[in-house]
Amino acid sequence: MTTLQRLLLAPLIAASTLLATGCERALFAFVNRGAAPPDASVAYAPDRGLSLDVYRARGAGTQAAPVAVFFYGGAWKRGERAQYRFVGRRLADNGVLAIVADYRTWPRAGFPAFMDDAADAVAWTRAHAAGYGGDPGRIFLMGHSAGAQIAALLGTDARYLRARGIHAGALAGVIGLSGPYDFVIGEYAPIFGPPSQWPNAQAVNFVDGDEPPFLLVHGERDRVVEFRDSPELAGLLRAAGGTARVVPIPGGGHSAPLAGLYDPRRSPAVLPAILGFIADPER
Repeated sequence: MTTLQRLLLAPLIAASTLLATGCERALFAFVNRGAAPPDASVAYAPDRGLSLDVYRARGAGTQAAPVAVFFYGGAWKRGERAQYRFVGRRLADNGVLAIVADYRTWPRAGFPAFMDDAADAVAWTRAHAAGYGGDPGRIFLMGHSAGAQIAALLGTDARYLRARGIHAGALAGVIGLSGPYDFVIGEYAPIFGPPSQWPNAQAVNFVDGDEPPFLLVHGERDRVVEFRDSPELAGLLRAAGGTARVVPIPGGGHSAPLAGLYDPRRSPAVLPAILGFIADPER
């Protein structure tokens, strides 16, 4: 084993140990060690106690930076914006104004309440991005796992953003990481309510040709969300005349896209794909 391989393996072993012991909080403390705090924290929905963190783009100069609004995963049951400081910092260090937003999780709220939270975070971003050096005309929605479901549904079911005066097709793009877009509700039935509304949670049911470009990054060996969800959604988007690109991660599991943001050497295709898409969503 080379020195470089040992350097890459040591953090992986430490993170795996934390996961195996079920210490999620310790895991996020590990991955965020040394990461600078957000440049601002703002209450975007004070009536619901919801805030977001702002990470200013580095090296943008006088040009307004593209904006990414990130929604974390956690099976719609858990998660908090502070855990994803490493995502905000990685994007900001690469010239993107990053917004990491909290939303209500179960049992505090279920579907579609968390969609309204997410739409409000996007509306706040559109109204305030310029004040933080961002371009409100280049807003990307981004999420991992449950957060990718939220981002994709905002990009396909136009009702949520339309209610806030935003046309979903005017978004610069949607970036889904390990996302469920056509999934079995199953154990999540309490979160998604009566069966009559389950189809409303599936992004595949709302593709009509009026969507922004999509980038879907997914580990081929994901055992939490089936890999097939990403090619299926991409195929529907293309069939409707849209732009969609799938970046498979060979041998990658559910967290592979996040690993590529935490340490680009872990999943080397992830960060270049995201930055390339932000630079040119139509390519």
